[in-house]
Amino acid sequence: MWTDALELKDFYASGLGRVARRMIIRRIRELWPDGHGLNILGVGYATPFLGPFRAEAQRVLAVMPAAQGVLHWPRDGAGLTTLADETYLPIPDRSMDRVLVVHAHECAEPPRPMMRELWRVMADGGRIMVVVPNRRGVWARFERTPFGNGRPYSPGQLSRSLRDGLFEPLGWSTALYVPPVHSSMILSSAAAWEKIGQRWFSTFAGVVIVEAGKQIYAGSFVTEDAPQKAFAPVVPR
Repeated sequence: MWTDALELKDFYASGLGRVARRMIIRRIRELWPDGHGLNILGVGYATPFLGPFRAEAQRVLAVMPAAQGVLHWPRDGAGLTTLADETYLPIPDRSMDRVLVVHAHECAEPPRPMMRELWRVMADGGRIMVVVPNRRGVWARFERTPFGNGRPYSPGQLSRSLRDGLFEPLGWSTALYVPPVHSSMILSSAAAWEKIGQRWFSTFAGVVIVEAGKQIYAGSFVTEDAPQKAFAPVVPR
């Protein structure tokens, strides 16, 4: 079940959401420290995590699934988001160097068609990063946050799903050890929770992050006849 884009916007505008964004971006940037000259695509509700790449990348785009809805982004410039069926993206073959998937993989039922479509648009030698709720984490048990929706994954399960989508996992990380509560005292100590959790309690992180590369040797694959690809311009909401 997809979380509505407006609900996601409200979450990331909250104190808890801002902390979650900061902790996840830290892990993303550890894996992707430099986006200079790259074409970067965000899929799902990835816009809170694309900002750091805008000053570096050659191009940054965001596709929000039709069932999720779409919001204008960024606030300070021309829109870089579009609404599309996640299995039929309005993007040329092999045109994206990096693909960041957030609030999408756990909601897609099944995820394989979406992942095969991301394989199509990714450049040879490109990288994909998928962020999902951790099935053993506390965040997956609280439906009042977006990480409590959809299907949670373990690192092994997510790696198998990526292989099914013709990607080869290269490494994984975790984030979100701070409890998902709206307490200023707890949120102010989020960095300490993160440091302790990474060292001693990685199994119980709120999210799992897996980076993978494109399996070039997988060759082409045949899908059912697809409808004409369509997308919609974003109207500010």
